[in-house]
Amino acid sequence: MVKVVAMYGHPEDKQAFDTHYFEKHIPLTEKIPGLKEVRVSKYDRDPMGNPSRYYIICEMYYDNMDELEKGLSSDEGRASARDAMSLAGKSVTFMVGEDADG
Repeated sequence: MVKVVAMYGHPEDKQAFDTHYFEKHIPLTEKIPGLKEVRVSKYDRDPMGNPSRYYIICEMYYDNMDELEKGLSSDEGRASARDAMSLAGKSVTFMVGEDADG
């Protein structure tokens, strides 16, 4: 199992961000070929009570790296990436990871 993780910083207008993210971006992302699951979590503070660095972290799961690469290079994958950048620009960070549990 592999995943893409998108970490979004806190937006100035959280209501507008949420509306776009959950009504437009997530449905667009869910159309990516090979995508098995999408998990979205919101963060407000860390365990010490300090403001969190990220507002939303989205995990997108694929069976393997080939499926991930095919999905991201598809029309749907490119559309999702463009939308993420237009929504969040420099406040979003992407990472790719593979399960390390053997």
